[in-house]
Amino acid sequence: MTLTLSQTRAVDELRALVRLALPLVTGQVMLFGTGFVEVLLAGHLGPLVLGAVALGNSVTMLPLMALQGVMFAVPPTVSQLHGAGRMHEIGVVFGQALWLAVTLGSLLGGLLYLLTGPIVTFLAAGELSGGVTGFLHGFAWGLPALGLFMACRGLSDGMSRTRPTMWFAALSVAALLPLGYGLMYGFAGFPGMGATGSGIALSLVQWIGALGFFLHVLTARAYRGIGPWWRRPEPSTLWRLLRLGVPMAVSVVLEVGMFSAASMALGQLGPAVVSAHQVALNVGSLTFMVPLGLAGAITVRVGHAIGRRDLAGARLAGLVGIGVAFSTQSLCAAAMLLAPHTIASIYTDDPAMTAKVVTLLGLAGLFQVSDGIQVAAGGALRGMKDTRMPMLVTLLAYWAVGFPVGLALTFAAGLGAPGMWIGLLSGLSVAACLLTWRFLHRSRPAA
Repeated sequence: MTLTLSQTRAVDELRALVRLALPLVTGQVMLFGTGFVEVLLAGHLGPLVLGAVALGNSVTMLPLMALQGVMFAVPPTVSQLHGAGRMHEIGVVFGQALWLAVTLGSLLGGLLYLLTGPIVTFLAAGELSGGVTGFLHGFAWGLPALGLFMACRGLSDGMSRTRPTMWFAALSVAALLPLGYGLMYGFAGFPGMGATGSGIALSLVQWIGALGFFLHVLTARAYRGIGPWWRRPEPSTLWRLLRLGVPMAVSVVLEVGMFSAASMALGQLGPAVVSAHQVALNVGSLTFMVPLGLAGAITVRVGHAIGRRDLAGARLAGLVGIGVAFSTQSLCAAAMLLAPHTIASIYTDDPAMTAKVVTLLGLAGLFQVSDGIQVAAGGALRGMKDTRMPMLVTLLAYWAVGFPVGLALTFAAGLGAPGMWIGLLSGLSVAACLLTWRFLHRSRPAA
């Protein structure tokens, strides 16, 4: 069978996207694995340590997502310059991204350290407070390193070199197990530090990954053509990155905030409901790593096409990416809908808990497709440097639809946890429809 020109271009785009996306998806899954390693280590030290680590992680999500959201400005900026062949300007962007990343990471780390007292007083009482304090103090020192890692990743991904992201994510996971074990349980005569050791281990792992990535960027031949990057802060370039990155940070925080608020609201229904909710959320978070990695690759492909002034190519890259996300998340949805008992059995063998988890997994399966499409469409819009309207869409979808509908169905309609998940599904579906429409509108051919 002979393919038409448009079909051939679509196949070529699919190959290029998959080649870029596979390392990013793998890297995202590995970074997700750090949370698994933390829980694994903390769980064997008892409920106090596990509770402190879990609560500490929930607190750190806000500065983590804010920093990563701002640094999402780097890949589309680099990819557009790369597509336009303006290689010598990439070094300027990278240098300013370093200033921005390390400064912002240091500010957020300092704020987290200084505000730990009030945060712990508000969230953790009694025996948990010491462990949470130690975890947050240890973790805060790693935020500048995360900024450095994100700047290097933005440069590398934007130049279509996504394998280093996977390599250094793998290095982080590999380093966490021995470091976390030694600091949490004790080693060479030094006493174990429990939750404090977990926070310090995570901080050290961030620095290992960041410095390794930075050294790779400085020495690898592939980055030698980007032009000089070491220079003083340039307000105009920094402002352009912030203007692009801050709306993305707000969007990410709004999304994470919706899920956090849902968890807190369900806390009023008792520990069994919260546990079932957390299991379903954990499964959904793991499968979300696939479209999240895809979204990074879509951003690069769209940005590259925009840089070479190929609007049709940008539209094709976005549509192919959204189609791939639809396909992968349909498979994830099928697994949750067809084998919920098998998945639930990994987490619990209690019949009552299993029944609750199975119900929520069915709903989690339904929103896999909406979740995949919305993050893929968002990635395509990032490639076009369109971030303000997606921020408003996120605000509307999550906080005017998703969470209010979830609250109403959970408490007013008496549906309990399934009601909240229906609300989450509605918010994600609205976001998926509006963001896809926005991309189709922005990428339509000129009349």
